[in-house]
Amino acid sequence: MRAQTDRTVSFQQVFQNPEAYKGKVVIWGGEIIEAINQKDGTTLIVVLQRPLDWMEEPKFQRSEGRFIVRAEGYVDPDVFKRGRRITLAGEVLGKKVMRLGELEYPYPLLQSKQLYLWGEYYYSPYPYPYSPWGYYGYYGRRWS
Repeated sequence: MRAQTDRTVSFQQVFQNPEAYKGKVVIWGGEIIEAINQKDGTTLIVVLQRPLDWMEEPKFQRSEGRFIVRAEGYVDPDVFKRGRRITLAGEVLGKKVMRLGELEYPYPLLQSKQLYLWGEYYYSPYPYPYSPWGYYGYYGRRWS
């Protein structure tokens, strides 16, 4: 898919004028906001855009907006859940206006060509491998 993408097209350009970039294939990523299964057998995945690093993984940096990916078939909303990071290659279809709070928000709409869900992060409150009681644990060295 990388060979088919147009790297000169930025998210901000498509966001400003999606109709001008119809048919272009782009690679974008971000955090899933929600997955909405449709009656026609497709799924709309609403994504909060994030910039990608050199491995095409979404970075935890400021977003430039939101976009929607239309995927063929149903996806499980518990797998494609809020906060999961996603990278995708997709063809720009135009825009889809949907409600965002009380605002009518013009989302850039992509047809999914390839999706990749990144692993979930687990945050440990203690730096590995030590517990809050130190290297030897609660009972100290004599019990180790």
